[in-house]
Amino acid sequence: MKKIKSALISVSDKSNLEPLLKVLKKNKIKLISSGGTYKAIKKLKYKCLEVSDFTGAKEILSGRVKTLHPKIYAGVLNIRKNKTHLKEMKLENFENIDLVIVNFYQFERALAKTKNVNKIIEYIDIGGPTLVRAAAKNYYDVTVISSTEQYSELMHELTVNKGYTSLKFREKMSRLAFSETAFYDSVISNYFNEITNTQFPKKKIIHANLIEKLRYGENAHQQSAIYSQKDNLGLTKLHGKTLSYNNYNDVFSALSITKSFPKNVGTVIIKHANPCGVSILKDKLRSYKSALACDPLSAFGGVVSCNFKVSKSLALELNKIFFEVIIGNGFEKNAVKILKTKKNLRLIDSSKFSLDKNLKFNSINASVLIQSEDNEVFQKKNFRVVSKKKPSKLQFENLIFAFNICRFVKSNAIVLASNKSTVGIGSGQPSRVDSCQIAIDKMSKFINTDDDIVAASDAFFPFIDGIEKLVQSGVSAVIQPAGSIRDKEIIKFANSTDTILVFSKTRHFRH
Repeated sequence: MKKIKSALISVSDKSNLEPLLKVLKKNKIKLISSGGTYKAIKKLKYKCLEVSDFTGAKEILSGRVKTLHPKIYAGVLNIRKNKTHLKEMKLENFENIDLVIVNFYQFERALAKTKNVNKIIEYIDIGGPTLVRAAAKNYYDVTVISSTEQYSELMHELTVNKGYTSLKFREKMSRLAFSETAFYDSVISNYFNEITNTQFPKKKIIHANLIEKLRYGENAHQQSAIYSQKDNLGLTKLHGKTLSYNNYNDVFSALSITKSFPKNVGTVIIKHANPCGVSILKDKLRSYKSALACDPLSAFGGVVSCNFKVSKSLALELNKIFFEVIIGNGFEKNAVKILKTKKNLRLIDSSKFSLDKNLKFNSINASVLIQSEDNEVFQKKNFRVVSKKKPSKLQFENLIFAFNICRFVKSNAIVLASNKSTVGIGSGQPSRVDSCQIAIDKMSKFINTDDDIVAASDAFFPFIDGIEKLVQSGVSAVIQPAGSIRDKEIIKFANSTDTILVFSKTRHFRH
């Protein structure tokens, strides 16, 4: 156990200071502070020694140099049982600092407020992280508190132990402190990579906040948690039990599609991270019904995501089927009331969720694959009609819609569409021909329509057999990336069958 006799306090976040100061005073702990923290402590009418008086050196350089002084760091870093250290401390007339309470300049908040580099740089804390690292290194003798969230633990520790802290407590606080400094530095590092457009630096630092520990992973024997680079996910759970790993996986898959659509347009149904129905009809109820019609069997137990506010009439329809999660860009009060009748159904408000242009990670062992997201939405100008027969305006719109949906379907991917809705999806097959057959089979099973059917493929057809299956099923137009050595044969086949064929320079593999 170590007696706490003196504490250095320097905090950017000055919330919850008074209860802490009360405990420190009760345990007769000497307070040292500087700048705004010193003023805050004095305002609360607690005794405190200003750092400049403690060190004999005034603040300089507009506050850039305050705590950076040998007397401060010797007080923190000296090993109490080291005879040489004791001798040097006595010679210099330095005294111990037993407790360091520091939180950093709010760099992330500065990033949200301004784009001015000169202003942002001033929010890079130097003294704070240095103090925390010093105290954390010397945890055998010094207690470090690096977050306001740790105040209650410190107060409990001091109260129970009558002004002392245990080695176990100091060790824990040290571990948390190094995580705080590492996280803080990683945010700064990533900021400089961003402003210099350096996506793949020599050393990649990934930072994230723990959002929630999950009961288990994909399977019951796997451990899991969810982290975010933000403080929260931008998602509000309105009802239902806690989301599982698989729920989150499906939710993110759904949101990646719905949030790519224009605002207030689009319904997506997800099962096992794959879309089983998508519609961008403007009529919201029709949009849901069209998405469901694509594969109502797979939709059972899935996730529905609506890029619009869920109404009472839609809620009545949604309640007819078992879904794990329903996501809405807001919910009407009556809709929530209806959907809450299902006890375990999760309702998620995604109105504050937005897609950022972040990198995508895939890891195994100690290695990480990183790439930019496939999030470009393609328009008519991005494609080239290579067949003799040209598409109508509606056909082209359906082709582009289907091709954009291909981005979110596991490869090999085939999407059949009509009237701005999917009518058949074939996903995740080693053979593109098999994906074609699955999409056709689903359309034949669930869809009864005389409307024009178009098809999209996430990559080129290496042989005629795939596109041949689609044409034989009634598909009138096909969109695919170019790049096969047999592109000319594919074009020739399209012309011979009076099929519209459109080429893209871009493929959409998603493994």
